[in-house]
Amino acid sequence: MLKDFAKLETFLTVVREHSFSKASAKLGISQPAVTQQIKFIEKYLDCKIIERKKNGVILTKEGEDLYRIALRLEKCINNAERDLIKIINKEITFRIGASFTIGNFIIPGKCLNNIKQVIHNDVQIKVELSEQVIHDIVDKQIDLGLIESPVFKDDVIYREWLEDELVIFSNRPLPKTMRPEDLKNYRWICRDEASHTRRLVKEVFEEIGTECKNLDVLYEVDSSATLKAAILKAEKDEEQPPVVSFISHVAIADELENGQLFESRIRGHRIKRKLYIAYSKERKHDAFIENVVNYLQQNKC
Repeated sequence: MLKDFAKLETFLTVVREHSFSKASAKLGISQPAVTQQIKFIEKYLDCKIIERKKNGVILTKEGEDLYRIALRLEKCINNAERDLIKIINKEITFRIGASFTIGNFIIPGKCLNNIKQVIHNDVQIKVELSEQVIHDIVDKQIDLGLIESPVFKDDVIYREWLEDELVIFSNRPLPKTMRPEDLKNYRWICRDEASHTRRLVKEVFEEIGTECKNLDVLYEVDSSATLKAAILKAEKDEEQPPVVSFISHVAIADELENGQLFESRIRGHRIKRKLYIAYSKERKHDAFIENVVNYLQQNKC
């Protein structure tokens, strides 16, 4: 069994996700396949290692021992893979596709440079809609995707990466929270209807019984970068209501810290979303992919 780390990787993923179904989604294999691999380990060791409960999974004493051993093996394998990259000495340009928020605000700069060092090769980033990122993965136009909207395809593996939150923001001070009826007191810049941000906001608006068309909308924009720039440059006329919009919290973190921008939330509603790493199942064991994924999950940029 030790010669086939894939089964131990499945075991580690089940433990970390506290769920067979979540491990299945993360590994890109069926839930019966996950169960089969765990049963294989238990048969090989002739003992029970995991007990399934309503609220997750629990390790037996033997399972805890195996978990510690598997962690040591995983660390050795990851170190070996990093060393293999150096030996391979293959000159490539690693192509990353990223949705707008990730590509414009999370990945640039230090993160890209660190990825370049991890794989000892050049890195290229292409910023586009999440749907197009997944299409490019399937079409082998990019090596790895970073998306804010899980556009699921059977031949793509999706790994949860970061948690993000959409907030209301302005270049003028805002209350910590707003009541639904308070939204009409502001001038709005909206994202275009094709954006994932617009879809998430629409879901919350439906819950509180409002629509964009019921607000004082100035215009729409097609990217978070354009939106951020528009709010930063909005006139601060005290005789006019503040100009506001929704944006990713991570996209304005620096401006919130230095006082250029201010944020608020709808009372009783947190618009949270997962950001995902995606890549082709065909390249599941690709050393370059594994090293980049490991770096992203461990460092969070």
